[in-house]
Order: sequence, then C-alpha cells, then structure tokens
Amino acid sequence: MYILKSQVVNRFYIGCTTNLEKRLEEHNSGRTRSTKPFKPWKIIYCERFLDKNEAFKREWHLKHPKGYLEKLEIIKKYGEVA
Repeated sequence: MYILKSQVVNRFYIGCTTNLEKRLEEHNSGRTRSTKPFKPWKIIYCERFLDKNEAFKREWHLKHPKGYLEKLEIIKKYGEVA
C-alpha cells in the first residue's frame, strides 16, 4: 500500500501494488489515467504486507471516512518529504 504526492499540484493518490518501483514508473509515464494529469509523482509513504488482502483493506480504510483523519495525519507527517 502506498501514497503518492503530485509534484505539480497538492494532490495525493493511494494504491496497492506488488512492485512499487514499476507502479511509480507507470504513474509517471502517464499509463494510469487517474494520475496522468498530475504527474510527476513521488512516493511519500508505503506500508508492506505479507497478505494482499490486508493491503487492500488498508487502502480501502484510508480512502473512506473512517480512515480520513489517519490519512490526513500520514500526509501531514510525510507529505513534504523530498
């Protein structure tokens, strides 16, 4: 599970992948429609899971109201990392 920050606008993206480096390259090359207009992106946060279902649960949690405040705290803490 990872969080990206656009380097051109104040926008964040949360996703899951098994290959973070490859997925970042996909975001930055414009192959991901939802992130293409806001590229380039940088990784500001990631969590590793042994079970992909747990990773998807964590992603879902941060994208929904119950995880909103936690997502804001993560962004506040790591959002300015170069």
